[in-house]
Amino acid sequence: MLNEVVQKVVALGIPGLVVVVVIGTTGLTGGAAIVATLAILGGPFGMLGGLAALGLLTLVANAITRFGLDQIAIAVVDGLMKNGHSKNDIWNTINGIPGFLLSRRFKEKCRSYIYR
Repeated sequence: MLNEVVQKVVALGIPGLVVVVVIGTTGLTGGAAIVATLAILGGPFGMLGGLAALGLLTLVANAITRFGLDQIAIAVVDGLMKNGHSKNDIWNTINGIPGFLLSRRFKEKCRSYIYR
């Protein structure tokens, strides 16, 4: 039974893992856990936003798998600068991400790219 559940979550990829983790943090079970998870992921946009977030997460995870995190980060930084975001704003956002989510080494790579 557990192996079947694990196989189904693995088939979903990274979004499946995110759902499992968020469900685990809700303290709920069954349908209520799923509704709460989608609402949490959707933020102010509720369950529909949660579904959209999972779709976006699928696209991002596939792109990272295909191109690598460095290339995706560079493309996003370039896009943000083209849209008028300042180098300082971009750097402050990246630097504000907690260390357990983004390594110091990766932050420094981003910083050197931003201020090249």
